[in-house]
Parts: sequence; structure tokens; C-alpha cells
Amino acid sequence: MGRLRTAVRTLADIDLPPDELLTHLDDVVIRMQREEERGTDEISATCLYAVYDPVSRVCSLASAGHLPPAVVTPPTTDGNATAAHPVDVPELPVGPPLGLGGLPFETTQFELPQGSRLALYTDGLDQSRSRDVETALALLRDVLARAPASLEETCDELLSALLPSRPADDVALLVARTEVLDADHVATWDLPSDPAVVSKARVHAADQLAAWGLEEMAFPTELVVSELVTNAIRYGKSPIRLRMILQSALTCEVSEASSTAPHLRRARDFDEGGRGLFLVSQLTQRWGTRHGREGKVIWAEQPIPASPAEVPSALR
Repeated sequence: MGRLRTAVRTLADIDLPPDELLTHLDDVVIRMQREEERGTDEISATCLYAVYDPVSRVCSLASAGHLPPAVVTPPTTDGNATAAHPVDVPELPVGPPLGLGGLPFETTQFELPQGSRLALYTDGLDQSRSRDVETALALLRDVLARAPASLEETCDELLSALLPSRPADDVALLVARTEVLDADHVATWDLPSDPAVVSKARVHAADQLAAWGLEEMAFPTELVVSELVTNAIRYGKSPIRLRMILQSALTCEVSEASSTAPHLRRARDFDEGGRGLFLVSQLTQRWGTRHGREGKVIWAEQPIPASPAEVPSALR
């Protein structure tokens, strides 16, 4: 499981869709099986992989033989704080456990209201010799419908209701609350595939930083936006979109319709190009590529300084 956890984190860093991540993870398990000595127990595992976008409120899920999550949404009754919270277990295609190979996985997407909770758990939580699965699911829904104030209290009540005594199997339980970024923290521009628009993109970025009170970040951000937009125009396909997101960090994203993966390379002294992504990597904390069904997104993330004095000298 430690090797699989490391593999998941590595694959998550390259922003693969859930179904593709599970396909690569399935290959990892198969290679592990081949490395083991003959006669040992077969290696297998289940996995539920979820990605939540706080801008679009879309949750993307894919399952490799794992139980679906329970989704708790805020009550629709106005003014009644004690109203029961709706609890749903979404139907999603459950693929085979990891290690079988050759069978597909499928991603399911749905929107979640702000303040929803997702309860993810292993089968050790709802399987018991003293009760059937339906009874366990009813207990789980009852606890989640009451929605205790904190996530820790929710976990404690779930464990107390479903596992009053020492469990026969190991148990993993995770409860997460979804948040939403409001429109004031996101700015989006659709750009034509024209080199002349690069200067306008820089102006958009500078104006937005001024609106957020982050004028001291204008110089590195304008360079990052310029390089990402130029890269999309030169090597990508329309439509091209620039998006800036202000959260715990400042993220600049440029999306376009091609699937060609960008590569960081070392330009020679007399090369006229090839330095764009190198500059982006030097000016930002992290950057990467997220592939989707309709193209890709190249993103770059910068830390937000607490004061102008904390801006690194290399970025001034």
C-alpha cells in the first residue's frame, strides 16, 4: 500500500483524469505482481479517486472496485437550521479492482453545492457479521443526515454508530467539506489565436492584480502570462482562454484545444526560442499541465507575498 500511495501521489501531480490515473495505477499493480515470487498471494487493491474543482463545483470520480462515497448536501429548507441534510450515494460505474488489467475505468462527474460533504470509506466500516450491508448504510445515512458541526465529530459519530466494538477489519474513513471560490476570486478571458493579443493579455493580468491589491506581483505575472499565451498561440489550437485564480496562491492558467504536451528544454545560446517554459519554471513555485477531453491547460502557481518586502529579489 505504501508503494501504491507513492504512485498515486506521483500520478496526481501530473493532473491525470481519474479514469486515466486508475489505468496507470492498474499497470503499477500488475508490475508488482510480476516482481513477486511465484506462489505468493496475488496482489490486488481497490481505489476511489476523486478530484474537486472549487471554481466549477464539479466533482470527478472513478472507482476501481471501491465503494462509492456518500454525498451530503445542505438542506433546502429555508431558515431551519435543524433540517435533515439530504444524503445520497451516487451511482457510478465501478471498474475492476487494481491488478486485473485490460479492463476500462470510467469517470463520473456531478456538481456539488457549497458546503457539501463527501464521506469516503473502506468496506471495513459497513461490513459486519452481526448486520447486513443495508442496515449499515441506513446507519451511515442517519448519522450524515444529522450533520454534526465539525468533520471530526462526524467521523467520531460514524465510527461510534457503525463500529461500537473492536472492528474485525481495518478501516479508513475520510470526510471532506467542499468550498467554492466566488466570482471575485476568478477572472477569465477568451483570446483569439493572434500574436497581437499577447500584449492585451499582459494588460488584463496587470489590471486584475491591481483589482486584487497585488500590484507587486505584476512583473513576474505578466511574464508568465505572456509566455503561456504565446506558447498556446504558437503550438496550440483555438479556443484559447486565460484564467487567473486567487486562492491560497495565485494561479495563472491558459487552456487550448490541442493535446500536445509541453516540454521544458534547455535552449542553446543562439536559439531564438525555447526559453518560455524555463522562464515560467523560474518565476513560479509550481507549474504543470492538465489534460482533458477537449485539450489541455497549462498552469503556473505563485505564492502570495504578505508584503512587497517579501517578494524575492529575483522577481523584482
